[in-house]
Amino acid sequence: MNIFVSNINYATKEYELHDLFAEFGDVSSAKIVTDRETGRSRGFGFIEMGDEEGGQAIEALNQKEFNGKILNVSEAKPREEKPRRSFDNNRSGGGSYGNNRGGGNSGGGYGSNNNRGGNGGGGSRW
Repeated sequence: MNIFVSNINYATKEYELHDLFAEFGDVSSAKIVTDRETGRSRGFGFIEMGDEEGGQAIEALNQKEFNGKILNVSEAKPREEKPRRSFDNNRSGGGSYGNNRGGGNSGGGYGSNNNRGGNGGGGSRW
């Protein structure tokens, strides 16, 4: 059984979490999730252990204080598949933004730098 544990004190070490759950049976793994850039704890983690022991641990440890914080302990749910952003996105040509493909200056367009009057044209307004 995969168990989700949140509201873990940021100073808690993986071995401490492992030992807490080991009171209920054999713990296959204990992992505290850390920030990729800083390496600091993100305050949640996962425990892998047998179904029966895991159920007992969830029952006993949910809403219990550990290292100064009240733990939230539940069976981990599989992550929902979120569609990944594609760099292609099946876009077909069309609307150019100042690329001027195909030769010649097409005029307007976002990113073209033509001063044709208006408020910043440098010419006389009157």
